[in-house]
Amino acid sequence: MLDFKGISVHYGHQDVLTDVTFRVNKGDRVGVVGPNGSGKSTLFKIVLGEMSTDKGELVIESSPRIGFTRQNPAPDHDGETLLEYAQRGIPGLSDMEAEMSELESDLADPQKMKRYGELQTSFEHLGGYDIETRVKVALGGLGFTTEEFQHPFASFSGGWRMRAELSRVLASKPDLLLLDEPSNYLDLPAVDWLQKFLKAYDGTLMLISHDRYLLRTLTDIIVEVDAGTATRYEGNLDWYLREREVRYEHLKAAKENQDHHREQLQRFVDRFRAQATKAAQAQSRQKLIDKIDAERIVLPKRYTNSGRLRLAEPPPSGIEMFRCENLGFSYDGVKKVFSGLEFNISRGDKVALIGYNGLGKTTLMRIIAGTRQPTEGRAVLGHNVVPGYLSQEFAETIPPDLTVYRNAKNAWDAQGGGPEKVFRNQLGAFGFDENDVEKPAGVLSGGEKIRLAFLRLFLSAPNFLLLDEPTTHLDLDGRRLLQDALQKYGGTILLVSHDIDFVRAVATSVLEITREGIRQFPGGYDYYREKVEVQRGGKTEKAGDGKPERRLDGERPQAQLSKKELRQQRAAERAKIAPRVKELKNRVEMAEAKLDELQKALDEASAELFNPTPTTDFAEANRKVRTLQFEIDRYTAEWEEAATELEELKKEQ
Repeated sequence: MLDFKGISVHYGHQDVLTDVTFRVNKGDRVGVVGPNGSGKSTLFKIVLGEMSTDKGELVIESSPRIGFTRQNPAPDHDGETLLEYAQRGIPGLSDMEAEMSELESDLADPQKMKRYGELQTSFEHLGGYDIETRVKVALGGLGFTTEEFQHPFASFSGGWRMRAELSRVLASKPDLLLLDEPSNYLDLPAVDWLQKFLKAYDGTLMLISHDRYLLRTLTDIIVEVDAGTATRYEGNLDWYLREREVRYEHLKAAKENQDHHREQLQRFVDRFRAQATKAAQAQSRQKLIDKIDAERIVLPKRYTNSGRLRLAEPPPSGIEMFRCENLGFSYDGVKKVFSGLEFNISRGDKVALIGYNGLGKTTLMRIIAGTRQPTEGRAVLGHNVVPGYLSQEFAETIPPDLTVYRNAKNAWDAQGGGPEKVFRNQLGAFGFDENDVEKPAGVLSGGEKIRLAFLRLFLSAPNFLLLDEPTTHLDLDGRRLLQDALQKYGGTILLVSHDIDFVRAVATSVLEITREGIRQFPGGYDYYREKVEVQRGGKTEKAGDGKPERRLDGERPQAQLSKKELRQQRAAERAKIAPRVKELKNRVEMAEAKLDELQKALDEASAELFNPTPTTDFAEANRKVRTLQFEIDRYTAEWEEAATELEELKKEQ
């Protein structure tokens, strides 16, 4: 489908891509990875025709319909609603529908009738009859409420506009789907939904992401873009992570040999270039040096710029780190962001704060950090608790006009300071050398900013870290470094993140914030997901991995029951779900019967439309076809939902 042949792209004197060659076949599911700024998005721009190459060519076969998210989505007109915007994902579909409506008034003309048939075939092939249903499913899955479907698109913030843009692209069912960091604007529930949606997508997928969960579950080929090259790995993320280490060791050995050879040649040239008897030999060796320089082996940036990340041992504190009582907040005094929150965090807890965007996770973080005050209730820090707040908006904690040195020094001095040599050693420990310390913070890369933010936290020696989306600007290796540092950290953590693998690895408990309030879960992310599913379906909770079964109601474990009691209990459980099984069977049978009926009606309506009689009302026949198609989609969704739940209950029985 896509054939990259020797592509090179230069920005001024910088080589972004050099002789990049790889192929994406139809149906491939490709994860595109690499350090920030390595050229991943440049590949997408070339595919979309937004950028030309300095060398080489891209061959796109079969003219696929390409879906991609734009960076600055805007409405078509001032009054365009969210739903109308999201339905514009298929180019030309609205024009096609308008032309069909115009033709419906005069289909007696054979030419118009022929044109109408061609349009209808194309319209149906593009999914025009069920585009609204698909759009609503996508909008709902990404966190929009049904009431918001009719709100003006212009009324939404930038992050929610990007969600709408993603919904628009997903619902259009393109042949080739290009997604550039789609999880950046999503919360954890939306990332879960996106993963399930893309898992069922049957086209060709190219996914730029640092999210290991999405890469691991959605892709089976990895293309690594680094140091100007692109390398295709014929395997999933875990295979790539293992294989790249092997390749790196080979590359490192080859570079050492090359450097050693060049050094020997250079010594000969430096020693004998001025001697007439050796001048020809020196010149010959200089040509070899020039050839080596032209073919210089470059190590990947992820190894040369990975930096280091260490967190200081936290100062002592009381057992209770934070407590809130009937906590509430409102920006305008009318609409409450949240209210009535009551929970506590103890020393050593590593807590993930989970919930849909807009429910106040960041606001709650700011209240705990002390940068905002609650408008109702109490927020109390424990004895000797020192919070360290890392905002997703770096400007809140890192002044962009101050240098790296001054940003870090201010934090150092605020805690009493110390010898300059010790301070300089701390800068170096976080990967900042003499060339970096005078850079203004505003020009740093995302990874450098996160290292500076953690350096400031390190220097201020907190014992309660408040981390709001700390992985957003980090690549795969940066996330791993941060994850390892937080796992080893001996203090208390409250974090918000959309990276499921990161949350799963770091968090030991979960706080879920909903419109109804807040709930605490004493286990990690997997335990939280398991518990939520149990509470939704009233099921027995399985511990897995050979562990005994846990009951939700505090009953004895099954291992302690007699055989007779066990049979009685299982019979009672089957009897308990029997009414639901019967209800689902009825729903499945009814949906199947209705689908048969609707399909027959659709066949008859379509036959009437394509084989008209003198009395055929084309407008009415077309409306009938659309209505029947919509009803088929509705009953299909009903059948799928009931059949899936019925199958799960049968497995339990």
